[in-house]
Amino acid sequence: MAGVRVTEVDWHSRKNGAAHHTQEYPGPELVVRRGQVFTLRLELSRPLEDQETIIFTVETGPQASEDCHTKAVFQISEPDVGQNWTAVEEAQTENTMTVSITSPPNAVIGRYLMRTRVSSRRKQNDRKLGEFVLLFNPWCPEDDVFLDSEEERQEYVLNDSGIIFRGVEKHIRAQGWNYGQFEEEILNICLSILDRSPLHQNDPATDVSHRHDPIYVTRAISAMVNSNNDRGVVQGQWQGKYGGGTSPLHWSGSVAILHKWFKGRFKPVKYGQCWVFAGVMCTVLRCLGIATRVVSNFNSAHDTDRNLSVDKYVDSFGRTLEDLTEDSMWNFHVWNESWFARRDLGPSYNGWQVLDATPQEESEGMFRCGPASVTAIREGDVHLAHDGPFVFAEVNADYITWLWHEDESRERVYSDTKKIGRCISTKAVGSDSRVDITGLYKYPEGSRKERQVYRKAVRKLFGVEAPGRRTRVRRAGSRGLWREDLMEPAIKPSVTGKFKMLEPPMLGHDLRLALCLANLTSRAQRVRVNLSGATILYTRRPVAEILHESHTVRLGPEEEKKIPITISYSQYKEDLTEDKKILLAAMCFVTKGEKLLVEKDITLEDFITIKVLGPAVVGVAVVVKVTLVNPLLERVEDCVLMVEGSGLLQGQLSIDVPSLEPQEKASVQFSITPSKSGPRQLQVDLISPHFPDIKGFVVIHVATAK
Repeated sequence: MAGVRVTEVDWHSRKNGAAHHTQEYPGPELVVRRGQVFTLRLELSRPLEDQETIIFTVETGPQASEDCHTKAVFQISEPDVGQNWTAVEEAQTENTMTVSITSPPNAVIGRYLMRTRVSSRRKQNDRKLGEFVLLFNPWCPEDDVFLDSEEERQEYVLNDSGIIFRGVEKHIRAQGWNYGQFEEEILNICLSILDRSPLHQNDPATDVSHRHDPIYVTRAISAMVNSNNDRGVVQGQWQGKYGGGTSPLHWSGSVAILHKWFKGRFKPVKYGQCWVFAGVMCTVLRCLGIATRVVSNFNSAHDTDRNLSVDKYVDSFGRTLEDLTEDSMWNFHVWNESWFARRDLGPSYNGWQVLDATPQEESEGMFRCGPASVTAIREGDVHLAHDGPFVFAEVNADYITWLWHEDESRERVYSDTKKIGRCISTKAVGSDSRVDITGLYKYPEGSRKERQVYRKAVRKLFGVEAPGRRTRVRRAGSRGLWREDLMEPAIKPSVTGKFKMLEPPMLGHDLRLALCLANLTSRAQRVRVNLSGATILYTRRPVAEILHESHTVRLGPEEEKKIPITISYSQYKEDLTEDKKILLAAMCFVTKGEKLLVEKDITLEDFITIKVLGPAVVGVAVVVKVTLVNPLLERVEDCVLMVEGSGLLQGQLSIDVPSLEPQEKASVQFSITPSKSGPRQLQVDLISPHFPDIKGFVVIHVATAK
């Protein structure tokens, strides 16, 4: 009798896709999740005889081997609940057989080749059945990435759009972001990111063998999303100049970035800033099956010397002295959290892990950060892998202001305007609202527990005891030894100061505000006020000075006075960055040598609304109306409206906007034809050479066609 062979395979892509929550991935190849059964139907050249059985071989990566767990050989047998690949016969007719295959919950993820042969007395060559992709499985309790909430799995794995929070602590703004993990070619690109990693280039077989571990995979992706040590995906730029590339604020999602990187033969895409790195990383990790979210930290410390303080040096007008200030405090910083077990640390550190692809500091020779357990950060266990000290400082460092004198002496200045690590935010599960998760990162500011954690972190970092929250541990010189140095906090002055907006700060308009000073004593006082203002980047780096003036104010006993301040549009329009941010500072010199620094970060507001004119149904065109306003007191031309949204339109839509008269309100209408049902996010971006981008988004609930 002739040898039996498999003549055809039906991958049951639709049935397996529904069971594995992978039906949204496009393309013909099967995509399944590890630790979960999937079924195939095999067509045979003849029925199997009693002594014959089918043997499967699956392998991934180069030089695949069973020792490295990148190859498995198994035959149809009884069900086996364990750490091995298994195949079980479900049904058999004359020439067809339905087989259930289960991968182990700790299998290497990636693209696999499957081959079969039939065991018999005759020697037979393996027959290639085809390729399939195996992903992490948050639905499998035995998988390290298991997440025990269906609502959270829907949000953090399957939602292909989201919200990134930006702005300043007192004025947080939501920006829509198209993750698009199910768009054409994105899965293939995400797998190729792993293959382009230096870890893979140096030792491909070993690298692939580690891809069972979410700790290893997420750390590799963290390095590859930025381009600093490799031909990674995005090139960072924080100078406010974006020639030869795209401004970070022009991106509305990850899909265009990933496609450009892939089609450009892995040339880094210009340019990104923190929210772009976080948006791209969220796409990649959700695509690979790891629950991931984007997190924004307001007043975020960048502590370059790891001494748990951000030291800012200013002159007599409160202007930051860039040459002396190595540390910085960004208005906001955006990173990712992914959910998985920490087998290296123990179960108490399972759960959310911080990952940061923004290239800020090197970690073990590469620009990457994490995974750092959020629980470890909250408990002050900064010695644990990976990069705990840096993340701890981002949310816990002290913000210390120094007045630098011409004789190169320095003096501590009181400033109560900034606290590090405020309003740590992420998108809510199942809605567009903002959730404050600061309590996951630290205990309440000033509480006994918070002081205990701070002392513990100091002890873990420097091996010294810190008797109080305000004890500072500082370096003696930039490369000197660590030593304990008790620093008294700056004396709280007898005058308070606060900037107050007199009307909302609108893009294209004059800014009107006041510095409100109050005398807390029963004696008269003189205050000399040096005011400065600058356009800034979101990292608070000054771009250009737009205000420089001095006032002397006499305050009677317990008297309050206001110094009116006007900054005309002409003063700031040439130097305003796309961040639309201005920093005001008032250095106040009070009687008896007291000094007070008052600061205010201003984000200029704009206007855009989006309305869907009718019900949205799959396959049916619907009109969208965008209403926008020219913010300027001058006529503008050459404006373009960019539109994007996964499941709503293919790629990006570009619409020329007619010229707009000064402060004119206008509407633009266009139609979209949704291709997918469910909640879908539509993003619009008004781009103009005359003013920074104006962005908006709307969630459209798309019904299935009847």
